[in-house]
Amino acid sequence: MKSNFKSIIQSDTPVLIDFHADWCGPCKMLAPILKEVKAELGEKVKIVKIDVDKNQPLASQYQVRGVPTLILFKGGKQQWRQSGVLQKNELINIIQQHS
Repeated sequence: MKSNFKSIIQSDTPVLIDFHADWCGPCKMLAPILKEVKAELGEKVKIVKIDVDKNQPLASQYQVRGVPTLILFKGGKQQWRQSGVLQKNELINIIQQHS
């Protein structure tokens, strides 16, 4: 995943990474919100889910201490980051600010 991850975040399109875990309740609440964001923004954003239990080195590299943690990348650079559940409109505004 690591080499592939670097190519994914190099995109000129904003890439929202959702660091999550199967056992995480808030992560389950966030999943349908992310689907709505993707449905509304379409090709203007890529949303990638990364399971921290299966990708511990990557989670460690980005210092993910809690889940869900959302990190927005564009051109390989981190633009924004937050842990916890956000509402659809908040996420859309953040992504559009960095488009």
